[in-house]
Amino acid sequence: MANPSLQKAAWLMLAITITTAAAWEIHLRKSGASISYDETGPLWAHHRKKVYMPSEEATVFIGSSRNKFDLDTKTWQDLTGETPIQLAQEGNCPLPVLDDLANDKNFKGKLVIDVTEGLFFDIFPGNRIEINNALKYYKEESPAQKLSFYINSFLESKLVLLDKEYFSLSAKLKALQIPNRKGVFEFPIFPMEFNHVNFERQSWMTDRFVNDTSLQQQVQKVWLFVFDMLKNIPPLSTHDLDSVFASIKNNVDKIQARGGKIVFVRTPSNGPFWMGEQMVFPREKFWDRLLATTRCAGIHFTDYPVLKELICPEWSHLTPADAVVHTKELVRILHEEKGWKFSTIKSR
Repeated sequence: MANPSLQKAAWLMLAITITTAAAWEIHLRKSGASISYDETGPLWAHHRKKVYMPSEEATVFIGSSRNKFDLDTKTWQDLTGETPIQLAQEGNCPLPVLDDLANDKNFKGKLVIDVTEGLFFDIFPGNRIEINNALKYYKEESPAQKLSFYINSFLESKLVLLDKEYFSLSAKLKALQIPNRKGVFEFPIFPMEFNHVNFERQSWMTDRFVNDTSLQQQVQKVWLFVFDMLKNIPPLSTHDLDSVFASIKNNVDKIQARGGKIVFVRTPSNGPFWMGEQMVFPREKFWDRLLATTRCAGIHFTDYPVLKELICPEWSHLTPADAVVHTKELVRILHEEKGWKFSTIKSR
């Protein structure tokens, strides 16, 4: 027979745990926090499995964070009748995903590739860690991990406190911003209001971020920090750049040979960010060469008045409202100018 004292202690501990968790959840929701998913690993793998849908039913999106912010998945689905499969990964080069899809003989669908030059043409291994880990997880996912994903996703959809990015113990400790020891590097912290992620892996800014210039300036300072770091990194050699273009063309050719369709998209950026990108990555040397080398269609935001006028509040990503505008225009261009067929096109 179980010890009565131990039973009482167990029930007391359970009551304390539930009460504490409930109090923390209520506090977070009252402070304005909202549901956000852990986008890496299991969730990425879940969406990667969808790429085998018929091409008339889905389009795959790869790239970095701009593709995640600037594509409104609901608008895309409403207009096209298709499922948008979001495989972009913020802060990471998309070329490992392009390589993965190119070497997957069963993938022959439509592919939209976001080109953020600083990441797209980057050969630095550090900017491929998360996406390589996601690919590894997808290929090695066990039955137990698959079951855990569905359980975790259900809980994440109900509880704000499970947001690992902002409310885990490690995230809270990092937010203390304790001065680093000499020789220790730590990337600046983004404000919590900047990036939330839904189940479709779309990133979005909160209303507070959109309306608070001080929060926007915090992110702008992060970009300035990145620019300062990049000053000491030598540009790609001619040989390295040629190798990148050759690899891209090889992968694009594989997908197109199977009947797949590809379009490159240069999403909007503004202010000092855009000025710096034009200096370091001149259009004729990178964007124009990319289209000429691959012979793929391309959509550059500066070529379209609607896209050119969109403003990124922190210089690099669109607000949720402008993401809708961007997505509508993207669908229009693909349908009317690039010859893409969608199962249904609804009125803009």
